[in-house]
Amino acid sequence: MTSEWTGARRSAARDRILQVAAEQFAEHGGDVSMSDIAAAAGCSRATLYRHFDSRTALQLAYIAQVAGEISSTIETRLAGIDDRNERITEAVLIALAEVRSDPALTAWFTSAGAGLTSELALSSDSVGAITTAFTQDPIAAAWIVRVIVSLLIVPSSEDEERTMIQRFVTPTLSR
Repeated sequence: MTSEWTGARRSAARDRILQVAAEQFAEHGGDVSMSDIAAAAGCSRATLYRHFDSRTALQLAYIAQVAGEISSTIETRLAGIDDRNERITEAVLIALAEVRSDPALTAWFTSAGAGLTSELALSSDSVGAITTAFTQDPIAAAWIVRVIVSLLIVPSSEDEERTMIQRFVTPTLSR
């Protein structure tokens, strides 16, 4: 019983830290320090480091959490679409819209934060898992992540992005 209780408390503390980190990321982008997050969460840095051994680990945990939500949204919204080309196009557009709707992620996708954000996106297995809606090919999945990161960092109008995806991304993945 004690280990269950301890596990639940650890999970609740971890969830609280991730929630506060998201708020800090939204406000400060990738420049937020572990000290800032610990202070905002009302815990010590030692407690924070017990849950996440580095800022990168914390960022990747946040990305994993959000990536799971985005994957579910993509799956749900693609449920009624049978045409492979339409599924690919819509999946990329949904992923873009979902990332853009998250204030913490939006703060990361600036030209100033492009390097760090790209590195995080490409190193996250969770981000790669989102691409299951597109392909089972790991190299194609990595390429899609790069396309999405590029569109997030250098956005266009929704119509222009749709056209680019339909013209350049969808045909490549439809093969």
